[in-house]
Amino acid sequence: MATLCKPSIAVPDNIITMEETLDLARTLHAGHAQLPLVLRLIGNTGVRTRHLVQPIEETLKHPGFEERNKVYEAEAKARVPEVVRTALANAELGAEDIDLIVYVSCTGFMMPSMTAWLINAMGFRDDTRQLPIAQLGCAAGGAAINRAHDFCLAYPGSNVLIVACEFCSLCYQPVDIGVGSLLSNGLFGDAVAAAVVRGEGGTGMSLERNGSHLVPDTEDWISYAVRGTGFHFQLDKRVPTTMKMLAPALRTLSEQHSWDVSGLDFYIIHAGGPRILDDLCHFLDLGPEMFAHSRTTLTERGNIASCVVFDALNRLFEEGKVTEGARGLIAGFGPGITAEMALGAWRDPAQVAAHAVASVPRGRSAAQERAGV
Repeated sequence: MATLCKPSIAVPDNIITMEETLDLARTLHAGHAQLPLVLRLIGNTGVRTRHLVQPIEETLKHPGFEERNKVYEAEAKARVPEVVRTALANAELGAEDIDLIVYVSCTGFMMPSMTAWLINAMGFRDDTRQLPIAQLGCAAGGAAINRAHDFCLAYPGSNVLIVACEFCSLCYQPVDIGVGSLLSNGLFGDAVAAAVVRGEGGTGMSLERNGSHLVPDTEDWISYAVRGTGFHFQLDKRVPTTMKMLAPALRTLSEQHSWDVSGLDFYIIHAGGPRILDDLCHFLDLGPEMFAHSRTTLTERGNIASCVVFDALNRLFEEGKVTEGARGLIAGFGPGITAEMALGAWRDPAQVAAHAVASVPRGRSAAQERAGV
């Protein structure tokens, strides 16, 4: 059974607070007719801090798409390797053990993909398969997990490295002053994440079933307009209502697996905004505490796109309270409108071994118990 191991996360050192974001909005858009609405929407995100790959002074400049993409490539090459090394260590594997690299990002462009650079720069085998995913936005983190799961099912015993690299701040467009764009300027942050899916062994979420769901006729709700100045993020005001349409898909996938989506032990959900999590609580009949890790990611780092599910999952690992066999759900949402969903149970060989030792009757060693003496 393929196991999603502990992720590795890194964020840049440049921090912008909610207060600084609101002050910038007041300064840059003082004459905006809907400024009070914009300030209220940004304040309602609950985002206290975000991390930016460049200082805010540089972020607000627009030297052109070419220069921004150079920053993307340079920063990715500088930041991704350490995150990859940590993810490999978490999975107790080396670069030579990886059979497929899935690289997801929607905030910059490279061809050849970052996967080719990683293979050359970090000692991966030259027959390592490559799967770059560039156009699933925030759903790409869930998609990467699902494609890794599919690969391990097709090629038993294989191992997959997932890398998510999102520098959302490089998509800032000073000319976009619609309410949705200004809200986005106060919501998105930058991060890099990596995780390994092991085909055999490992500690983490043992993946059992995955699925996708597309909400019909919502292609223009979340999109990019690609212009001479780069990617222009477009967010429809109907996006916050999407959980009414996606919650049934989560329930259906769980029922196909003979699980009750409202009775699982943990949930790792893409935190696109607080409304997403609040509505899921309502539609799935769950208490707000069930999405605590996703909420913390949103509060401390903002919407970090495809990296969200890995950041929230890492917090679950760090908390250290998940027990062997606990059942959970991972879900990422993005343009399409698309949901990428995965179900699995917690696997921790150390917990199993400790339980076995604790179960040995007093006066007999574990070795004697195994030997039947």
